[in-house]
Amino acid sequence: MKAGFISLGCNKNLVDTEVMLGIIKDNGIEIVNDPAQADILIVNTCAFIQSAKEEAIDTILSMAEYKKLGQGHCKSLIIAGCLGQRYKQELLDSLPEADGIVGTGCWDRIMEAIRETLAGNRVVIADRNDIIYDAAVPRIPTTPDYTAYVKIAEGCNNRCAFCAIPLIRGQYRSRQLEDIVAEVKNLTAKGVKEIVLIAQDTTNYGHDIYGKPSLAKLMKELCKIQEIKWLRTLYCYPRFFTDELIDVFAQEEKVVKYVDIPLQHASNAVLRSMHRPDTKEKITELLAKLRDRIPGVVIRSTFIVGFPGETEEQYQELKDFLQQQRFDHAGIFAYSREEDTPAYSMENQVAEEVKQNRYHDLKALQSMISQENNEALEGEILEVLVEGHTEDGMPYGRSYRQADDVDDNVYIEGDTTSQVGDLVKVRILQGFTEDLVGELAED
Repeated sequence: MKAGFISLGCNKNLVDTEVMLGIIKDNGIEIVNDPAQADILIVNTCAFIQSAKEEAIDTILSMAEYKKLGQGHCKSLIIAGCLGQRYKQELLDSLPEADGIVGTGCWDRIMEAIRETLAGNRVVIADRNDIIYDAAVPRIPTTPDYTAYVKIAEGCNNRCAFCAIPLIRGQYRSRQLEDIVAEVKNLTAKGVKEIVLIAQDTTNYGHDIYGKPSLAKLMKELCKIQEIKWLRTLYCYPRFFTDELIDVFAQEEKVVKYVDIPLQHASNAVLRSMHRPDTKEKITELLAKLRDRIPGVVIRSTFIVGFPGETEEQYQELKDFLQQQRFDHAGIFAYSREEDTPAYSMENQVAEEVKQNRYHDLKALQSMISQENNEALEGEILEVLVEGHTEDGMPYGRSYRQADDVDDNVYIEGDTTSQVGDLVKVRILQGFTEDLVGELAED
């Protein structure tokens, strides 16, 4: 038997895909990249916002074409991940093309779903949401050989008014520190240079099992692993960004000075409405502390415009905040109304046209700030992890200033020797809105 896998959504979902791939392969099923060759097709879905749900449905229907005579060999089409966990039987009933559903908390039962659907049974396996993988679970990395994501916790306790993740993935649950260290040692022994720690809320790591946030302790333990070159941490919510954690970012050489800190807004009234525990004053104080104590720190954040009840004055407060803080990277999103969340039934929903106008306005501001920040890097030397080559052979990659998949690239002019996975010194020649251009720096 042969199986094909399509993974959608975030890098946390990608780890679930890699674990299911490992289980499938351990059960003697060959993994193929061409869906036309697959007997089993699995789509690991996202259901965070409406556009993600639409992409998932479109992908499922596209894969269903391989069940048709002459198009492929597919005998089983399984929906995995967030969409199936969220809608369960309702989703299966509305998609006769699909044969089964495996929810986010049942990835370990993927073989059960495969066997049942191949036997002609339509199944929904989404009855629990309380597990997380460990270092002993087989996993097939789908990222390049030099980088890997490591999920340190699952679920979320924050209950933001706009977010359905706690409904889908359950309560926050951390992995044991020793288990994470064991997995990272295994990955680095295979040549991984960059470890990226992920969770829905990484700064809350360990609170549930150790009684206090323990991300700083985990990162210090990981930095002892000799083979790690870069240790990157994403989704650092501000609430538990402690002084101890700041010291780890500042003092540990292997920890890249890149802080990804989702803030969502700068108006205290909107933050309260979002059920966020932060205030503009606390956020501003934390950002000042990060910049003061972590030399060369790069800060990325995300913001939502058009949240229910957001006034023009509150939007302008957010815009002024971005202008003052001048984030190196910022993701801007128009509010997506998600059923079963508190914000869905809030009064004063913002008109779609207003949301879109604010989205484009704030995105334009951030583009200008990003370009000015990148221009300020001209003449600096950055270490770059080479990730590929353009069609005409120019190497490109990322420095510590860029995270995989979400940030821009560094292009290296005149370099004919650097290979994928190399770490090279690059002098920045030009900074643009999204990219940097440089040349190899002489030792």
